Amino acid sequence: MSISEKILELAKRRGFFYVSSEIYGGISGIYDYGPHGTLLKRKLENLWRKYFLSLSDNFFEIETANIMPEKVFEASGHLTNFVDPVAKCKKCGTFHRADQIIEEFLHENFEGKTAQELTQLIKKYNIRCPRCKGELGEVSVLNMMFPLEVGAGKEIRAYLRPETAQGAYVNFLRNFNILRMKLPLGLAIIGKAFRNEISPRQLLLRQREFTQAELQIFFDPRKLDEHENWNEIANYKLIILSGKKLDKLTCNEAVKKLKLPKFYVYYLAKMQQFFLDELGISENKLRLRQLSDEEKAFYNKIHFDFEIELESGWKEVAGCHYRTSHDLSGHQLVSGKSQEIFHDGKKFLPHVIELSFGIDRIFYALLELNYAEDKDRIILKLPAKLAPYTVAVFPLVNKDKLPEKAQKIYHELKQHFDVVYDDDSSIGKRYYRQDEIGTFLSITIDYDTLKNNTVTIRNRDTKKQIRVKIDKLVEEIKKLI
Repeated sequence: MSISEKILELAKRRGFFYVSSEIYGGISGIYDYGPHGTLLKRKLENLWRKYFLSLSDNFFEIETANIMPEKVFEASGHLTNFVDPVAKCKKCGTFHRADQIIEEFLHENFEGKTAQELTQLIKKYNIRCPRCKGELGEVSVLNMMFPLEVGAGKEIRAYLRPETAQGAYVNFLRNFNILRMKLPLGLAIIGKAFRNEISPRQLLLRQREFTQAELQIFFDPRKLDEHENWNEIANYKLIILSGKKLDKLTCNEAVKKLKLPKFYVYYLAKMQQFFLDELGISENKLRLRQLSDEEKAFYNKIHFDFEIELESGWKEVAGCHYRTSHDLSGHQLVSGKSQEIFHDGKKFLPHVIELSFGIDRIFYALLELNYAEDKDRIILKLPAKLAPYTVAVFPLVNKDKLPEKAQKIYHELKQHFDVVYDDDSSIGKRYYRQDEIGTFLSITIDYDTLKNNTVTIRNRDTKKQIRVKIDKLVEEIKKLI
């Protein structure tokens, strides 16, 4: 059984995620999160908030609509440019995303190739439909947005947003004025985005409805090659894929060798630190890859992806994009309303650095990278700050006043940590159940507790146990996590 199959089985059994509307057969590429998955996802989102909003006193979170009028996407370029190459099987009629089918067959990246180039590759290598082995037809393009008719009678043409970013752009000027007209200004959005993926696959890695966490940083383009906190990261090493080998370049070296601006590189460093230091991703599982002109999105001047190595290969989970004034220029043109500001003695359109994260992809990566098996048990070795529960509390048995004592300790600990109370099944089964959920510590209240006010703390990863006085319990848990 592959890791992804084991993850899916665990996710369904322990309530991390499962197919949405499953009793009706579900829709490919749409998933629901169960109770433990929701806890982990919220912790991931909150960790992102705490980390990135703390990078500047002028970074703020906003919440914007999922439905936006057609004019927004005319201005942003999504109506004409947000397309994927599609090939239809002549035998079974299934549609496939052409570049992905070829990538799976030839084990190379073909993103950014034209429909004609992809058609030629399919014919040259006789690439067949993976479902029925039938012949694939000519490659065409399909817009990935979901259209909507809003209202009754005089309907308004609208779309579900394909990215959260446009909410920040159409609201930029209002928020710039509300927040005392200072730059750089960061507007963060964590929310849903919707893309009509041709062939969703690999569980949460490619979905039709998904969660993004994005930070749009508006700045003066005259200051592109500076950052007030540059010295903090000047000698910090970035893990960058150069050709087919990994290089570790300091931020200073990245600026000189790769001809990248300092303002951009600063945020590359901060994003890498988030993955390594906050999420606990191993250095040998993370890399930065610069996209070519053919690969990068139509709105980007500079584009680095952050990729994590999973069982299925290196997968993009985040990106750092220099979008210039592309979006504000488009909205200014189509709306007829100036988006220019007067700042630091000059009138101009701000430029944007975008930090974009796929929350569901990172969520899945955390499950796969922290999945472990130890003889007869499964363990999710999540960092303590991300585990759905930090602590579980058990009475050894459900009698002799042990449940009452355990409940008292449980309610006291809830004031400090995310705690779950479990009194079902044998103590061994409870331990293993919490190991699978990822709970970091388990506390057992036994007969010795009633005699000397001590409890047993068990570590999830090592199974080692120590006894601790109840009045020192909060202090000891803080040390352990």
